[in-house]
Amino acid sequence: MFDFLLKPLGWILQQLSLLCGGNFAVAVFLFTLLVNVLMIPLTIKSQKSSVGQMRIRPKMEALKKKYGDDQQRYSQELQKLYQEENISMSGGCLPMLIRFPIMIGIYRVVLSPLKYIVGVSAAEITKMQEVLNVTSKNAYQIELDIINKLENGASGFADVAEKVKNINFDFFGIDLTSTPKFNIDIVNKFELNWLIPVLAFAAAMLTSIISLRIQRKTNPDAPNMSGMMLTMPIVSLIIGFTVTAAAGFYWACSSLISGLIQPILQTVYSPQKMIAAEQTKDLYKRYKEEKSVK
Repeated sequence: MFDFLLKPLGWILQQLSLLCGGNFAVAVFLFTLLVNVLMIPLTIKSQKSSVGQMRIRPKMEALKKKYGDDQQRYSQELQKLYQEENISMSGGCLPMLIRFPIMIGIYRVVLSPLKYIVGVSAAEITKMQEVLNVTSKNAYQIELDIINKLENGASGFADVAEKVKNINFDFFGIDLTSTPKFNIDIVNKFELNWLIPVLAFAAAMLTSIISLRIQRKTNPDAPNMSGMMLTMPIVSLIIGFTVTAAAGFYWACSSLISGLIQPILQTVYSPQKMIAAEQTKDLYKRYKEEKSVK
């Protein structure tokens, strides 16, 4: 059903991995960097949408006061106001709406590396499962078990084994195809792949702190977002223990890279600068209209 997204995603990661000597972690980092760079226009649009909502807030409050008892009329007038002011009601959500499906895509691609990264057909995977006697009941574990057997010298599929060797899922001793499983017994049950959710938490926390500080400088009148500063890192930590290490690694990379890009955009496209620019534009428009009348 989602092959239209997963196959291109797997192909891109495969090509980046081969470009990086088979290092899948570096491929994920480069892919994340590419996605964030391509998303800069959307991020700018999101920033402009947020500033636009701030600019028309007095008009929104006036509408609420006028039509507060009639929710349907209020919604219609609010939508009309957004259209007149050329502001997108969902513009601020676009970056997250794009990032999340990509993270899920990477999660699915890594769970099925033979199909999406190595390029093995479903029929051949089924044949390999039978020949290599892979009996895992978890459908997503089957391909990982096949790869494990091929890496341990299983014979009969030399061409696939060679392709698998070209992709290295190791990240400083952490198998990125594994899924971190938290255990309360941290001392005795600790696993190295727990470091990925911790990395995702730390990256999200760093990004939140930087973003909050920039926001206080560029937009001191904005609502206090301190609660979100802790919420997002905790969400990142929880997600990190429910997806593969590769998906968690992508999430950490995304937080770090966007954490470097976002402050720059928040400074360049600060609310004060953008509102001042809009006011200057309006004043000039009025001046031209008045001059044409005279």
